[in-house]
Amino acid sequence: MNGQYRRISVIDPLNPTLSRVEDILFSPFDMGKWFVIGFCAWLAYLGSGPGANLNIGRWEQGGGDVGVFLRENLYWILPVGIMVLLVGVLIGLVVLWLSSRGRFMFLHCVATNQGQVKDPWRRYAAHGNSLFFFRLVLGIVGAVVVLLAAGGVAVAVAATHALRAMPLVVLALVVGVLVLLPLAVVLGAIGKLTEDFVVPIMYLETSSCLCAWGRFMEQLKAHFGMIVLYLLFQIVLAMAIGVLLFVVVMATCCVACCILMIPYVGTVLLLPVLVFKRSYSLYFLQQFGPEFDVFSRNAVGD
Repeated sequence: MNGQYRRISVIDPLNPTLSRVEDILFSPFDMGKWFVIGFCAWLAYLGSGPGANLNIGRWEQGGGDVGVFLRENLYWILPVGIMVLLVGVLIGLVVLWLSSRGRFMFLHCVATNQGQVKDPWRRYAAHGNSLFFFRLVLGIVGAVVVLLAAGGVAVAVAATHALRAMPLVVLALVVGVLVLLPLAVVLGAIGKLTEDFVVPIMYLETSSCLCAWGRFMEQLKAHFGMIVLYLLFQIVLAMAIGVLLFVVVMATCCVACCILMIPYVGTVLLLPVLVFKRSYSLYFLQQFGPEFDVFSRNAVGD
């Protein structure tokens, strides 16, 4: 059947998605399986969970003393700062690499209805590495643009201070927003489409992220409107899930929130939500044709 006449819906995948969650996690309930799949999910979303907010307070007095201290101790503050930065970058790269491998491990568990770690870790090594480099380049591009925009605003502020021209700051802020907002939307959409559709295509057909993006672009052109609707519907689903979690947190007097913040444990408790989100995107992709049916073709990688 020609792809442009194929029925695509954001509602139809809901029922099989709910059934998939029940089959994987509750039919029957297996705590060991929960913890194994939960580990794969935790690895997949490593580094993307809620982070701690650091309250550095306000320097209401002694600003000059801080400046003097920094100047007098720059000989050791600078190398220590560089070392901390390098360690932070290294940790970030490791987390990004692990989560890229984890995306395929979690997908494998959902597609095969099995709790496995070693087999998908080895089997999808090349897939995870390709995804890692793609996400790394995407992150670098985003960081460079943000830094350029921030630098432009900083220059405008400095010029305003020197020339006493407030309109320059307003203009810089407007231009910064006009540049950063569309960029954030585009980069967010690319990341979401990569996670929901490109990763499953890699899982089925190729270990190359760019090749999988080429295959997905064909579907994006053929079903652009429905894919945009899918992204909008994802916002609706996220809001519904957020309201549900809020109700649970309030009903438990915020005890659930404290538990959910515990690494790995929170992921295990949220596993039904994570399996639902992963399964829903797979069932939506399934509508593009039998070649995109992850559930019936999960043996492709054997």
